[in-house]
Amino acid sequence: MKIGVMGGTFDPIHLGHLAVAEEAHQLLGLSEVRFMPAGHPYFKEAAAISPSADRVNMVNLAIAGKPYFKVSLLEVKRSGPSSAVDSMATMKKELGDGDELYFIMGWDSLMTLHLWFEAARLIRICRIVAAPRPGYPKPDVSQLEKDLPGIGARAVVMDKPLVDISAGSIRQRVRQGLPIDGLVMEEVADYIKEKKLYQNPQR
Repeated sequence: MKIGVMGGTFDPIHLGHLAVAEEAHQLLGLSEVRFMPAGHPYFKEAAAISPSADRVNMVNLAIAGKPYFKVSLLEVKRSGPSSAVDSMATMKKELGDGDELYFIMGWDSLMTLHLWFEAARLIRICRIVAAPRPGYPKPDVSQLEKDLPGIGARAVVMDKPLVDISAGSIRQRVRQGLPIDGLVMEEVADYIKEKKLYQNPQR
């Protein structure tokens, strides 16, 4: 099997996430794409993100009806900060010998991947799939070789979709009482309203 993994806080999951996952699924012939909400990201204070239960619930609502989309609770069940390499290594151990992992990220993340914790080990464990990000140039993988040897043979750079949606802008719109139609699935919008998420100015 070829399994895609998309990590993120998903606070909230939006149509951009879903479009990228769908494109990767089609382009690479993935058996499934697993959305892996972060538990305690290294780069964010815990107070700055919504409870993991709410973020997982929103992912489940967003992917309902797509049998090839799954949710992974690997990081939210782990105590302490999460790192991509540890999560992917754990997932790899649970798969068969012939199964392959594809870690989905943005162009911006690929360009700084050499700075990630144990990046060289990460690209041995899984292939990297990079999706367009507004405002960022398409990475030249050959130029990334000097900082992360081997990345050229392990990375797939997608040309689409280019979706200009950010979770931060969605949270801001909710705080301002503005509609978020066309940015998230209707079920996710209803959940945000029901749970009164993103009312805190710090989020």
